[in-house]
Amino acid sequence: MKYLYRLYELCIAIPIFLVYTIVLGLATIVGCAIGSGNFWGYWPGHLWAWLTVKLLLLPVKVEGRDNIEKGQSYVFVANHQGVFDIFLIYGYLNRNFKWMMKRGLISIPVVGPACKASHQIIVDKRGPSKIRKTYDEAREILKEGMSVVVFPEGARTFTGHMGFFRRGPFMLADELDLPVCPLTINGSFNIMPRMKDWHWANWHPLKLTIHKPIYPIGKGRENIENLKEKSYEAVMSGLVAEYQGYVENDDQ
Repeated sequence: MKYLYRLYELCIAIPIFLVYTIVLGLATIVGCAIGSGNFWGYWPGHLWAWLTVKLLLLPVKVEGRDNIEKGQSYVFVANHQGVFDIFLIYGYLNRNFKWMMKRGLISIPVVGPACKASHQIIVDKRGPSKIRKTYDEAREILKEGMSVVVFPEGARTFTGHMGFFRRGPFMLADELDLPVCPLTINGSFNIMPRMKDWHWANWHPLKLTIHKPIYPIGKGRENIENLKEKSYEAVMSGLVAEYQGYVENDDQ
């Protein structure tokens, strides 16, 4: 079955993926230039991610969708298992949001320009002033009523296990008095682990768990630590037994 699946990827999935990536990427760029950025900055990307999961015949289960309220802004935080985290969240969270994403991703043909055109938040770590600018952009987006999705580990796992969470997203939530909504991703590491970027995708079910939001208990350090610790516990609790427990990630 593995080799039949790879033949399907090579002859069917990859050519179709390339075509609709170009089409939807261009739609994002043109749409954001002449139309509503909220619409064109989300829906083509949402369709792109959903189609990719369907095209690769990956079953998806989503739990806890009723935990999030319509019209409420959230700082969504998730574990970072692999490339397919993006497809799972973008395709199945069903919320209009902006990504906080690595600067290196904007160099990907079509996808990078589409991310810039749709005003995704590019995380630039080339110095304190660049980092402050990143969070200034996130702050403005949240003030407008949009949500953001962040991977607080800041790097994908090498083992499937979680590393530690950085404080940045929780400081942002504290400043703007917003709830943090933890997300647990299962299956992405099994499909394409970091050590095999741009290799074959393996068939494996995906699961997205949307936990109950964690609301502020005040302002300042105590609130930030509470949001961070409870988010970490929630995300960890949703992982399958194989990937439970902290494992140091040298890339953090």
